[in-house]
Amino acid sequence: MPNRKLVVEVCHASNLPPKDGEGSSSPYVEVDFDTQRHRTKTKVRDLNPVWNEKLEFNVSDPDVIDEESVEVSVYTQRRNQQRHLLGRVRIPGVHFKKRGTEGADKVVPYSLERRWFLSPVKGEIFLKTYYYDDVPAKKEDKPKEEKKETPVERKDQEKKQQDNQQKATAPEKKSESKAAATAPAFYTHTETMNFDVHPTNPNLEWEKVTHDLVTPMEYLFVRVVKARDLAAKDVTGSSDPYVELKVGSKKAQTRVVSRSLNPEWNQVFAFDLETFNAGFLEIDCWDKDVVKDDFLGHVSFEIAEIPSRKPPDSPLAPTWYKLEPKKNEKRVKGEIMLAVWIGTQADEAFSEAWQSDTGGLTHTRSKVYLSPKLWYLRVHVIEAQDLTPSKDNRFPEVFVRTELGFQIQRTSVSSTRNTSPSWGEDIFFVAAEPLQEQLVITVLDRVGANKDEVLGIVRIPLSTVPKRADHRPVPAKWYDLEKEKKEGGEKDKEKEKEEKKKDSKFSSRIHLKISLDGGYHVLDESIHYSSDTRPTDKRLWKAPIGVLELGILGATNLLPMKTREGISCTDSYCVAKYGPKWVKTRTVVDNFNPKWNEQYTWEVYDPCTVLTVGVFDNQHLLNGAAEKAQATKDQVIGKVRIRLSTLETEKVYTHSYPLIVLDKSGMKKKGELELAVRFSCSSRWNMMFAYFLPLLPKMHYLHPFHPRQQEQQRNAAMRIVITRLARSEPPIRKEVVEYMLDVDSHMWSLRKSKANWYRIQNVFAGLAAVVRWFKEICEWKNPVTTVLVHVLFLILVWYPELILPTFFLYMFLIGLWHFRFRDRHPPHMDVVLSYANSAEPDELDEEFDVIPTSKAHEIVRMRYDRLRLLAGRIQTVMGDLATQLERFHSFLSWRDPRATTIFICFCLLAAVILYVTPFRVIAILFGVYLLRHPRFRHGMPSVPLNFFRRLPALSDRML
Repeated sequence: MPNRKLVVEVCHASNLPPKDGEGSSSPYVEVDFDTQRHRTKTKVRDLNPVWNEKLEFNVSDPDVIDEESVEVSVYTQRRNQQRHLLGRVRIPGVHFKKRGTEGADKVVPYSLERRWFLSPVKGEIFLKTYYYDDVPAKKEDKPKEEKKETPVERKDQEKKQQDNQQKATAPEKKSESKAAATAPAFYTHTETMNFDVHPTNPNLEWEKVTHDLVTPMEYLFVRVVKARDLAAKDVTGSSDPYVELKVGSKKAQTRVVSRSLNPEWNQVFAFDLETFNAGFLEIDCWDKDVVKDDFLGHVSFEIAEIPSRKPPDSPLAPTWYKLEPKKNEKRVKGEIMLAVWIGTQADEAFSEAWQSDTGGLTHTRSKVYLSPKLWYLRVHVIEAQDLTPSKDNRFPEVFVRTELGFQIQRTSVSSTRNTSPSWGEDIFFVAAEPLQEQLVITVLDRVGANKDEVLGIVRIPLSTVPKRADHRPVPAKWYDLEKEKKEGGEKDKEKEKEEKKKDSKFSSRIHLKISLDGGYHVLDESIHYSSDTRPTDKRLWKAPIGVLELGILGATNLLPMKTREGISCTDSYCVAKYGPKWVKTRTVVDNFNPKWNEQYTWEVYDPCTVLTVGVFDNQHLLNGAAEKAQATKDQVIGKVRIRLSTLETEKVYTHSYPLIVLDKSGMKKKGELELAVRFSCSSRWNMMFAYFLPLLPKMHYLHPFHPRQQEQQRNAAMRIVITRLARSEPPIRKEVVEYMLDVDSHMWSLRKSKANWYRIQNVFAGLAAVVRWFKEICEWKNPVTTVLVHVLFLILVWYPELILPTFFLYMFLIGLWHFRFRDRHPPHMDVVLSYANSAEPDELDEEFDVIPTSKAHEIVRMRYDRLRLLAGRIQTVMGDLATQLERFHSFLSWRDPRATTIFICFCLLAAVILYVTPFRVIAILFGVYLLRHPRFRHGMPSVPLNFFRRLPALSDRML
């Protein structure tokens, strides 16, 4: 009996709906027939894909094929390994035609059907469906009928056969080979072997394109590898060759290789094709001489004929090219090995290549930096024993000074004024990996004013300090104190040796508990816009909840930041920070509309964090001694902050952000920065669950720091980060890190004070609106609304179990109403909110003044008087608030006997009435009285308010 095969040929589809949040889809087709399923390839980002793939199925019962059906489903592949149905089609078996008949090769369009009634589905898919009979070849010897094996049984049988073959011995293999050699030629296994191509299903992880958020920029790449058999131009019989490359007006050259006829360079050059309108690439080889360089050869390429290369293709293999002479030159000899191709910034050779838009400077390339891993160092000073002060006729005033690098802290003077003082105080430092520093602990005796005597010193390497992830107790240790070393002659050294021999039997010591606490997060930025909240110890980290991708496209309309050779110019670069990872783009030289088109990725552990991107002008372009001597700083162009919790997942935000800078002269817009941001979530449940977790690690809540300690530790952490990043090559300079971390955010600013005051007003504006609305209800300005409020009030009083459901339902409805007016764009620096557009020049001059001040005495006196007036107003408000709060205490304090007597009598009467009268009646009477008609009101204050204002306060006791 012939085997019938059903073929479904998937040709193409059109007008598919976009489902990836970027206006596109990545579709593929799955076809199901008689418990069999096959699928096509995925077409990435194509709403009109073309497959032209044939999917073949076995028909188990050819007699009932008209009763079967084929189900064709179109899906789109998403980045989180999930899929989304775009539509499906069901084809009855009566439409199947036999191959070779009329209409079998006809492509039939099918409209995609909805999965549910309200599903938004559109598009068409074009298919061919037909069947044919596969007649097996006749066999000479008909084998016995065997029981049909299921696929599972067949796999088990094959596995057993493989095991038996592996266990076979060498003699058995030899005998099998002999038997095969002596077997007749017609006895072969070709009848049981399968020579068809079978689909496989390997576990392949789909990786998204690494540069899908930026615009591709075409570069002409030239790899100059080496040369051979060059002509000798020097007297010594050798040459000092180098290669010069020219594209249009832009030139570049390799390094000079001294005294070699077979030099090796292995350098890569990248020319921006958008900048240069050139038709040829000119490559010349020269011999470096003192007076005039000698020509060694020439190679030319037509740019239109240069091949293109796109990752993940392997690098282009270099080829030998024969050096040719120019028109006016004599014959040359030699060959040069080159690789020339056209690629984009995604090419792996781009990061280390000479780049035309950066001026060819190596220190202007893009780099990725990591902040040092920071720990909190806890030093618990317990006590000291057997101290030896210089004077025995006085009680020593002993304290301990601890030093870690630039951080210096000290304990208070011990209350036990003897030679064995005790403290029991904790001191905290910020330590950075690698832990190579030493903790220096000095015990001092305060001899007089500004005069301290050293009683002993101990130095403890941080590498020996134990680490802990929680607050488990650390064993205390005794450390021997050494005397302070003084520089002197040989006699002093001999005295020190004698003293050490004496002290070896008995010496002073100090009792300490030292630990590196990894359960905290060391804050190096403000908690209000922090980019990382993980603890230091990596064992406490949780799995990331998503991925943040940032595409830095470019900037437009930048202002001139400096002049070079009398011409205004700007050499701009970007710095982005999220968590411990910093990125710095390449510096685009002399361009007011730079294009970077660089993409970076961060792992996200908390959605309530902030990404910071800053733009700067490079003032160290030449990196010369003159620039270092002038101590010039990179100029600020602007900054953008993006809170991740305001972004929708799997959506690409492409916006142009204004670059606003506030300085002494006022607010300035220095250009616009174009960014593309995407926040991809790996697990929505984990992201939602993160909103219910503490913002900081639990150690911050179980064993918190004092606010003053937090500020000191944050300043120390910022200083460490600034120092470490400045030591990188190329460095992220101090002024850049300070601007990104907002080092001066705690400084006094009258502008910020006003802005914060208006922020508080805006917060309470809603409450004030509710009070005004309720006042209008009480005044019966709208009788219909007032009657409805009366009815609602009576219902809630009579059915108090509806109060909370009504409140939360009202909140739900308000949230739905505000959904229409939600922000469609990521937030940015708000000029009005910051009060930057209305700040006075003197206020800005005071805000950016250094400490200590550099202004004249008259200006400082004027500012001081203004601050006194402002503080006087705050003092008056605080005094009024304290007066009102003290009157509550006067109800029962008997400072005014008559007022207290009236109050306690009222309380007794109220207790009796409330006990006898039902609560609903009391609530109704109170509500009706509160909402009474204005005809029954008068303009005088109420009796309770009059009584409260007559209560005494402590303000009459103030001096």
